[in-house]
Order: sequence, then structure tokens, then C-alpha cells
Amino acid sequence: MISRSTSSAPGKVILFGEHAVVYGRPALAVPVTQVHADVEILDSNSTGIWIHAPDINLHSELNALPSDHPIASVIHNFLFLSRQSVSPLGRGAGGEGKFPNLNIKISSSIPVASGLGSGAAVTVALLRALSSHLNYPMTDEEVNAFAYDIEKIHHGTPSGIDNTVIAYAKPVYFIKGRLIETFKVGAPFTIVIGDTGISAPTKKSVADVRKLWEADKAKWESVFDEAGDIAKQAKEKIETGDWRLLGGLMDQNHALLQEMTVSSPELDRLVEAARKAGASGAKLSGGGRGGNMIALIERENADDVSSALISAGAKNTIITQVS
Repeated sequence: MISRSTSSAPGKVILFGEHAVVYGRPALAVPVTQVHADVEILDSNSTGIWIHAPDINLHSELNALPSDHPIASVIHNFLFLSRQSVSPLGRGAGGEGKFPNLNIKISSSIPVASGLGSGAAVTVALLRALSSHLNYPMTDEEVNAFAYDIEKIHHGTPSGIDNTVIAYAKPVYFIKGRLIETFKVGAPFTIVIGDTGISAPTKKSVADVRKLWEADKAKWESVFDEAGDIAKQAKEKIETGDWRLLGGLMDQNHALLQEMTVSSPELDRLVEAARKAGASGAKLSGGGRGGNMIALIERENADDVSSALISAGAKNTIITQVS
């Protein structure tokens, strides 16, 4: 009988605080279960570890991929970690030994480089499937730390928010370097996510903001302080159920992100379209320069705002409830 293990991980969206979070200010982010990464692992009769990811046209044996390939790096690092274990801990056989022959199938409905955490979701889903299949149990804390190390390989100086929200699958109030803090949602509210369809790697926008900061630290520390204050206010409004007051905070946060040069004409056009269609507020979400924006709406207005975003150039929209 062929052994089979599966795992899934949600996408994520940042509500407030992107970019400033890299500099120690708070950010709010929530999981988006409407999109997810899925992994299936089967024992194989073929020699080696074979990876099939049709969404990115990848069909390869592990050793044929560069060691820093996003998927290969997860597998290599996990296998190294599991081989350091000793059997009395009950975490795999430990020590030296032959690696298993596996077929790994990866699929994802999360757009790549869109700000929805595609890379972190694949990492978390793959890691949990591997840990289950190879009998190496990992806590949420261990999964999160591992995923953050992978994020650093591919994003330079990431905030850590993607892997945190996705690993815990809960709304998170995140301050880099501090203990994880989930937060309560006093009353559910609805947002629409609009996808520009433009691939925008986070690493580039993070690096560009860092250049601005290095050139005038006093100015940008002040801007980051403003973004951090907005995130703190937003957390309070969410916890007390005063979510209708979040719209103005979104508009303020978007203006700061424009000042950081991480917006784009396409994002600004979608933000303006959402506001004109009745959204209480709107902003870009994630690294910027493309990817996604979000708009705060009344549930009954969701279809109108979604249609307005499509008319303004959005390639796709997701209506999701934060609860």
C-alpha cells in the first residue's frame, strides 16, 4: 500500500503596516482561505524525489534543481534538519540513512508575486506534508521559524509576516522580533481584494524602500511611525467591532505607501475605483508596485465594488470576510 500525506495552507493579506513592519512597526494581517496551496506526497517506485508543480510548469527530480530553488530549498533544508534528529526524541530515525523515494505534487490557487503570500503558503504546506509523511512532527512555532528562514533566502530582509500568518492561520498583530500576538475580531467585516495581474516581487520594493531610508533615516522613521500608529488604531477598531472606522485609516495608509514609492498607476486606479463604487476606504496590500489592493465594504455592496474593480482593470477579485 502506497503511503500518502496531504497538507494545505491559506493565502494571506496585509490590512495595515506593510513596509513599515520591516522597521519594527506593527502590522495587521489575516489569512485568506479562499485561495490556498496544496501538497500531496506519495511513496514512489522511482528513484529519487520527484516534484510536480504544473502551475509553474515544473516536473523535475530534486537533484536536478538548483539548491536555492524555492521548492528545492524547502526539501533540502527539511531533510537536513530531520537527519540531525536522534531517535529518542521520537522525531524520525535520525542519523545517516537513505533518503526516501517520493512523488511530491504541488498546486496553488494563490497568484505568484501578488502580495497574497504564495511562496510562504507553498513552503508551509510542503513542510507540513513532509513532516507528516516522514514522521518528523513539528509545532506551529517550528514551522513558522523554518518558513521564515526560507523567506530570507528568497526575499532578502522580509518582515516575517507572511510566514507567521500562514503558519498560524489566524489574524495576527505582528511586530518583528517580538512574540506572536493574535487578535480578536469584535465583529466580522468584509473586504474585496483586487489583483492588478502584475507580478511584483517583494524583494525589489523592500530593497528600494531601504535605499530611501538609508538616504534620510529621520524622514522615513517619521513616516514609519505614522504607519505604525495607523496599525495600532486599526487593531483597536477591529477588536471593539468599530470596523466601519477602518476605511479612513486605509486611505491614510495608502497615502503613506504612495510616499514610499511602492504604489503604481494600476494600484492607484483600482483604489480610486473602489472608493467611487462605495468602498469605505482602500489601499494597496503587500509589497506594492503591482500585486493586490484591498477595499473595505458593506457586505451588500460587495458585488458592485468587485465589478467596478474589474472594469478598472483588475484581473481578478476575491471577496472575503475577516472574522
